[in-house]
Amino acid sequence: MKRNILVVASHPDDEILGCAGTIARHVNEGDCVHIHIVAEGATSRSVESKGGDVENHLISLRNSANKASQLLGVDDLYLGDFPDNKLDTVPLLDIIKTLEKKAQDYKPTIVYTHHSGDLNIDHQIVSRAAMTAFRPQPSSSVESIYTFETVSSTEWGTDSQEKFKPTRFVDITNYLDTKRDALLCYSSEMREFPHARSIEAIEALAKFRGASVGLNAAEAFMQIRDLVR
Repeated sequence: MKRNILVVASHPDDEILGCAGTIARHVNEGDCVHIHIVAEGATSRSVESKGGDVENHLISLRNSANKASQLLGVDDLYLGDFPDNKLDTVPLLDIIKTLEKKAQDYKPTIVYTHHSGDLNIDHQIVSRAAMTAFRPQPSSSVESIYTFETVSSTEWGTDSQEKFKPTRFVDITNYLDTKRDALLCYSSEMREFPHARSIEAIEALAKFRGASVGLNAAEAFMQIRDLVR
């Protein structure tokens, strides 16, 4: 049965790092996948919040996000413009409302989003907003919520935060090359090995997650909710 899938990510490329293989698998299985990216992803890298370099980077990120989504076969991509790495300066309710609107528009069955114990403040806030926007209600379409890991960030959560302990593993053996191609759409965001955000490191993580459950490659998630109607 065709399902509506919603991926909620903080910045352009988080959706690919966290679950590109799973997205590709959903699409191949006939599901409709929608991606909602909350923040613009560039202005924190410059002292100036405006200017030619930042504007060019914003355009590049948006182009990369569109290319990656098209490659994966995503039905809809929404690119938000909340400030990068400054979501703690935005009223949480404003972010929640944008997600509630998506819930009304798409009526997702499954939601993927960030792990709440992530080091990155934007990832933490988006996770919290998603938990609120998709809280259980009689009218809610959401049956399952899973959180993903974002390399170079999730693994560095502090001792006071919940550690990422995966409970769900999605076999992406047949989609690892597709994930690699989607990452290459974000070539400006990728780093040289041995950086955690290098192609080699991300592929190694997929193989490690897979091997931990007897698969060639997998993406790992924490299950937050699973409703059986």
